[in-house]
Amino acid sequence: MTRGASGAAGKPHILVVDDEPNVRKVLGAMLEQAGYLTTRAATGDEALGLVRAQDPDLVITDLKMPGMDGLDLLRRLKEGFPEIPVILLTAHGTVEAAVEAMKQGALDFLAKPFDKTRVLEIVAKGLGQAERARAEFQGPLAGGAPCGIVGQTPGIEAVRRLIERVAPSPSTVLITGETGTGKELVAEALHRLSPRAPAPFIKINCGALPEALVEAELFGHERGAFTGAAQARPGRFELAHGGTLFLDEIGELPPAVQVKLLRVLQDGMVDRIGASQPRQVDVRLLAATHRDLQAEVERGRFRQDLLFRIRVIEIPVPPMRERLDDLPLLVEFFLDKQARRLGTARPPIGAEALSALRARTWPGNVRELENAVERAILLARGPALGSEDFGLEATAGAAAPAGLKTASRQAAATAERRLIRAALEATGGNVTRAASRLGLSRRGLQLKLKDLGLRPDPV
Repeated sequence: MTRGASGAAGKPHILVVDDEPNVRKVLGAMLEQAGYLTTRAATGDEALGLVRAQDPDLVITDLKMPGMDGLDLLRRLKEGFPEIPVILLTAHGTVEAAVEAMKQGALDFLAKPFDKTRVLEIVAKGLGQAERARAEFQGPLAGGAPCGIVGQTPGIEAVRRLIERVAPSPSTVLITGETGTGKELVAEALHRLSPRAPAPFIKINCGALPEALVEAELFGHERGAFTGAAQARPGRFELAHGGTLFLDEIGELPPAVQVKLLRVLQDGMVDRIGASQPRQVDVRLLAATHRDLQAEVERGRFRQDLLFRIRVIEIPVPPMRERLDDLPLLVEFFLDKQARRLGTARPPIGAEALSALRARTWPGNVRELENAVERAILLARGPALGSEDFGLEATAGAAAPAGLKTASRQAAATAERRLIRAALEATGGNVTRAASRLGLSRRGLQLKLKDLGLRPDPV
């Protein structure tokens, strides 16, 4: 079942991987009863093929399997599909092995026999993280570029210089910028170029978690600390010990958690929920936000003292409209990346198509551009990509007459309407999922709908 089919049904798609048929059957039935669509695989190799063909929203895999085990599958998925959350199942493995898997990028783990409430809670958390991840620019670092950041415009050069200068230090860094600009890539580069690179890089999207779970996710809990806490669990600070913790969308943290975070930053001590003694942690904190945190302070939504703590160094990431000269480099990078991911030949792109792409303002920033390249590869009508493959009309460039510029804008608006209508139709009118398909935030799509005079049909 493809992502498009999943969206049309309005249901998230989950891939269940386990070599035991009964586990696949029971877990799949449990998820389908809860309203999810499932696909099931018996081996890691089979799972990889299904991920390439179907692009599921989330993967649940057994830790111990013959051939490619859960950890190997996790590594392969993190390399090729980093936006898909992975949950590990463990019966034979220890909790320590599952914690190690979390250090390598797993979202969470479930112990067999699994509790239905716990399963659905973790799945909901993972799907929330996936929704936010797909709205942000994600992907591997570009190995050939300094710091792994693609681009040569002054704004990107400034980002690159800051990364190289700040990475070796233990200082806290706040990364700011609009949704889709690549803030997570900056965080990855800061970790990769730091002395902590061999240690874990743990990330969490603060806006993707229910408020009730944020504290437990960050700081951990003891067994019996609250209903459903069947075993003690380390928080993300403990998992990142010796390494780096990246708090994406830190502006979404509830006030009570902001207070507790401030204490960790001040004295390096973490209090698990229900614990009698704090634990010492050695963690470098990186944070990111698309919000104006000073304005949030003035509105009483963010602590001034916490802002002082996290903004020792600030790295602003420029939006796509301010770095259009980087567009050809980015398009070439995404053509290579998406061709590998889709298992197809890398198509060339014509000059008129690049000109049409440069004529856009890209409100969804670099992530929107990446999605546009992926769609063009999938929908290409010929051996080389033209403007029509991107749903755009060719332009004569910046020196075009005013009449042609107007016509180009009108053509772009027509193409946007067509793409938005198609996404809404494919998702049954679900604005959140349609926004994800288009590479926009939910708010960004709502603004587009208003600007273009469109209205989603009720789901």
